[in-house]
Amino acid sequence: MNAKDLNDHIRRSLEILTESADELRDLDQALGDGDLGITITAGSNAVVAELDQLADGATPTEIARTCAKAFANANPSTMAALVAGALLAGSRTWEGKDDIGLPEAAEFTTAAANSIAQRGKTQVGDKTILDGIHAAAETLRSASDPGQAAAAVVDAAARAVEETRGLQSRRGRASWLQERSIGLADPGATAFQRFVEAWSRVGGPSS
Repeated sequence: MNAKDLNDHIRRSLEILTESADELRDLDQALGDGDLGITITAGSNAVVAELDQLADGATPTEIARTCAKAFANANPSTMAALVAGALLAGSRTWEGKDDIGLPEAAEFTTAAANSIAQRGKTQVGDKTILDGIHAAAETLRSASDPGQAAAAVVDAAARAVEETRGLQSRRGRASWLQERSIGLADPGATAFQRFVEAWSRVGGPSS
């Protein structure tokens, strides 16, 4: 995928993602402060607007950095800061690259997961967005068929969300609920699932 197609693919995916705003709001009201739907909508709209104005010659790294800046500036939330940091970490893996394929997607997602783990002081199993991103990174690293990778990532993200239902939240406002958080899907992991579903609807990484 060249830079122009990457820009277009991100914008179209985020436009689809905003359709999940109400679902994410409701999930976050049960486990957090209920602002995730607003965060995702405002951040997505800001990214789409900035990417639409980005020069045609922008590189994949510049596209990812634009996404990070726009998403962070649109929201004052912790989630926005974590996502922006993850995007910046991923952008560094694309330095000097003009085309994004399966290996580049795996490197980006792995760097993003590591950033969230470090900045959020969290680990897989703490019931956060990291559970979904880590599952996607592992899937991408082991994938060999670009045509099947998007569907495999969607499946991995969905499994990760389902697994969060049986976990107790250990980070953020959700951790205040302690055992009462068990049985509910994590909102952040669900938001990531909805993003990869949107990405797959637009087309896979190799399209």
